[in-house]
Amino acid sequence: MLDSLGRGLTFIFGSVIGGLALAFLIVALRPDLIRGAAQPAPLLASAPPAGTLPAAARVTYAAAVERAAPAVVNVYTARLVTERVTPSLGELFGDFVPRYRQRIERTLGSGVIVDEAGHIVTNHHVIANAATIRVQLKDGREADARIVGRDPDTDLAVLKIDLTPLPVAVFGRSDQLKVGDVVLAIGNPLGLSQTVTHGIVSATSRQQLGIAPLEDFIQTDAPINFGNSGGALVDSSGALVGINTAIVAKNLGVEGIGFAIPVNMVRGVLSDIIANGRVVRGWIGIVPEDLSEGGVVIANLYVGSPGQRSGLQPGDLLLAIDGVAPSGAQDALGHIASHKPGSTIVLRGVRAGHEFELRAQVGERPRG
Repeated sequence: MLDSLGRGLTFIFGSVIGGLALAFLIVALRPDLIRGAAQPAPLLASAPPAGTLPAAARVTYAAAVERAAPAVVNVYTARLVTERVTPSLGELFGDFVPRYRQRIERTLGSGVIVDEAGHIVTNHHVIANAATIRVQLKDGREADARIVGRDPDTDLAVLKIDLTPLPVAVFGRSDQLKVGDVVLAIGNPLGLSQTVTHGIVSATSRQQLGIAPLEDFIQTDAPINFGNSGGALVDSSGALVGINTAIVAKNLGVEGIGFAIPVNMVRGVLSDIIANGRVVRGWIGIVPEDLSEGGVVIANLYVGSPGQRSGLQPGDLLLAIDGVAPSGAQDALGHIASHKPGSTIVLRGVRAGHEFELRAQVGERPRG
């Protein structure tokens, strides 16, 4: 029994010694455990205030703006305007001789630098009838610009400045835009240079708006104001997807509807103007209209035009151009315009209930 008691005491004593040793080791390594209730660690000087999100959690398009904005320029134009002076009451009862006066009319807009050679894309209506054109870059540099060429059919124009080095816009793909994609509008609205607004793509391929003869607009709710015309519409990565062009008149009580020319259309116009000083488009002289029940009808033809010589008549229903059914009148004109003058297109239609097929030689679209 004494032996059992001794073994028990030895076990207890060893356990106590082991526990004390373990406690000593823990205290040596973690002295804060014996200081009572833990105190909160002090905030670092760089920690965000309570209730704010860390920078990584913010939704920001700063990188897109930094990428795109340097290539967007302000465009200032001036032209000499002659206007008739309103006669005074005394002049109305005497020998009245009309009097005229001249004044300088100034307008503003925006543009986008598209290559290192200094070519700038803007809207045709921004520089129409301008006597002088001057551009200002985001970095403050200014230069006089000359017109390389213009294309009223798409409301585009190309300018050139002689400055180096130049920031250049990165072209995106407007054909990959989807309704709901975030877009940013960068321009010179109301003279407030380098202003950025944002919204989404509301619709694509908007036509029949009466803004330009050839239309295929991107519709957006990104705020576009007077002076934004010719500026950049970019995607969330900062790539150029359109050239801002027009807004629906606010005096109609409409808000949040703006239009931009898709960059895929800009590419072709830019290339032709740089190469030829103008855009060469196919034309057969038809005046197509959309039918309310769907389809395209030839409402009229120009006398002596390729379309009339081929045998087309007003009232013909246009079913296909080169085997492709047009989605509307604008689509039909665009398809014909994409053909080079001198080429031949195949037209299929219906007249008096009977289908027909004929060929027309494409001419060059008249410039006016």
